[in-house]
Amino acid sequence: QNYQVQATAQPAPAKPVVEKKGLGITVGGAEVNFYGNVRADATYQIDGGPSRAHPYNQINKAALDGAPGNSDLFKSTLAATRLGFDFKTPTQAGDVAGKVEVDFLGSNDTLRIRHAYLTYANWLIGQTWSNFAVPDYMPETIDALGYVGGAVKRTPQVRYTSTFSPETNLIFALEDSKYSDNSGTTLGSDPDNQMRIPALTARLNHKFANNAGIISARTMVADKQTSDDEKVAWGVGLGTKYNVTPSTTLKADYYHVKGDSSFVSWSNPGYSIEKPGGNIQQSEFDSITVGITQQFNPKWRGTLGYGYMTHDEDLDYINASANPAALNKDLWQAWANVFYSPIKPVSLGLEYTYGERETFSTPTLTSKTGEENRVNVVALYNF
Repeated sequence: QNYQVQATAQPAPAKPVVEKKGLGITVGGAEVNFYGNVRADATYQIDGGPSRAHPYNQINKAALDGAPGNSDLFKSTLAATRLGFDFKTPTQAGDVAGKVEVDFLGSNDTLRIRHAYLTYANWLIGQTWSNFAVPDYMPETIDALGYVGGAVKRTPQVRYTSTFSPETNLIFALEDSKYSDNSGTTLGSDPDNQMRIPALTARLNHKFANNAGIISARTMVADKQTSDDEKVAWGVGLGTKYNVTPSTTLKADYYHVKGDSSFVSWSNPGYSIEKPGGNIQQSEFDSITVGITQQFNPKWRGTLGYGYMTHDEDLDYINASANPAALNKDLWQAWANVFYSPIKPVSLGLEYTYGERETFSTPTLTSKTGEENRVNVVALYNF
């Protein structure tokens, strides 16, 4: 007897779903991933706002007591909305990758380049986060510029990464330390700086065992030159991110910088120029930021943070400044926020911030101190 056996087609086993951020396409042999967010920010300035238009942190220019400020003021913007592309092209010599990311925080809410770079092997060429002033160790904030003690600087650079082990690497970079991002504030606010050579930065990263966190030590050396004088600026930094528990993360960052203001945010100009003579007098400061983030459940998280910056009282530097009354001696800010994600691509945030500013000298008819007091809210849709 002949038996005809009919095989029943079995469904292939289901492949695990791998979630990928953004929209992936292929263009001209390159894999392209498009991503971004729509972001709406609003601020209620209770006290101390120096600008009626700017909705983000300006603690270094907060109105002093007795001076006219912009209090009891509501401000909003969608300028921090972000669009980005990640590229990767496989070649016989290895992958060539890159990124272009923009937002609308340029002057008068115009388009601004955040990141634009290419990577090959151990090299990176283009604009991205500074190798010295990285934002990785700043506690989470709603403010798009962050708070005193931290840094959110992106610079044109050439970077090389040397990997010692899966846990440890050393990164060198040559960076443009006198760069403006067209957002209304010059990142390199050192006066009349005729940069002859780029700044040299180095960063040593080490990951803790069991994915518990990371620690990073950094250094920076930069040449500051005017038509009459030349000085060397330098700085060191130390930051860490440590997972105290699976749901509790501690972040801390410290900087000591002399003669530069192009890397760490909210500092005084890195130097003053004596008149007559043209000699450079350098500033020097320390800053620190620390905070803890708690993930309460998959939908709720919150952060408590504190930042502080203090400048040395160098009379030669102060007297040579074009505007001594604007120089800050101390700055500090404390903030608390909570984020709620009702569904995965959407985040809603609420934050309260209080800070104080103290100057070296007393401007006419005002005091040496001022406070900054505000509430921020944000709504984010990520894609």
